[in-house]
Amino acid sequence: MRLQPNTLLVVAGPTASGKTALAIELAKAVGGEIVSADSMQIYRGMDIATAKPTPEELAAVPHHLIGFLPIDRSFSVADYADLARKTIDDILRRGKVPVLCGGTGLYIKAIVDNVQYGEDIPGNEALRESLRQLAEREGNEALWQRLRAIDPETAQRIHPNNVGRVIRAIEVMEVSGRSIREHEAESLREPCPYRVIQFGLRYRDRETLYERINRRVDQMAEAGLAEEVREARENGLTATAAQAIGCKELYGWLDGAETLDAALEKLKQSTRRYAKRQLTWFGADKRFHWIEPDAQKEGETPLDRAMKLLEKEGTA
Repeated sequence: MRLQPNTLLVVAGPTASGKTALAIELAKAVGGEIVSADSMQIYRGMDIATAKPTPEELAAVPHHLIGFLPIDRSFSVADYADLARKTIDDILRRGKVPVLCGGTGLYIKAIVDNVQYGEDIPGNEALRESLRQLAEREGNEALWQRLRAIDPETAQRIHPNNVGRVIRAIEVMEVSGRSIREHEAESLREPCPYRVIQFGLRYRDRETLYERINRRVDQMAEAGLAEEVREARENGLTATAAQAIGCKELYGWLDGAETLDAALEKLKQSTRRYAKRQLTWFGADKRFHWIEPDAQKEGETPLDRAMKLLEKEGTA
């Protein structure tokens, strides 16, 4: 299928919904390359914890922005936006179709809404360090409550355990006197340079998704998740990576405070809650074409549905 010039395809949705498989099949069908939009898959190592594509999947079509960053290195959404745009532009220049795939809503928003994170958004390393120490000393909830006191709207958009984003939101508000949302609103003056078509994966029966999540955690455990997290923690994690689902739930076991089975149950629960937040985030964007594998006609695959939608609006 030939798409209109400058087309960017997006495959998004909650964890364990089948995004990777659909993105690979879609890329094969349109001559595409995949650009990851996952804030944890950027890190080198942690392959199991972040559910990176398998070696076979990575070999099926070219993938970008996966496993390129050391786990002790900080990386912001502004860093991602800059690197992802360069990657997408390179793919388009080579006559291929970029397929943005992932579950990190802010990463996808940065690209499809062309959010500009300019140098005018301030930074203060001393403040960031004091906030990190606050989180370590009093806990993530205390840090989040500090954000809630000065910027309740932004606080409602960020989970308390997402320490990196909470710290950045406090930093911007305290240094500039304006919220990140206000800074972003000013930056949305330039339209997105790409012709974006967004596909979302979800299950009509929520329990089906939860069963997929539970199976994935069991498979991760069998693949060596516990030892991977132990090694990553010993090697030093950034504040962001340390809070990744798949890592922090195992710290109690690593510290001898609970059994591995209990830690894995906690991981399943955290992942289910994260999936609910992802569904809420993506569900608010009316530009998505939703694909529901458990509500399709018999014999129809998610790729079949995506290709039908592309035929309506994506071809030249």
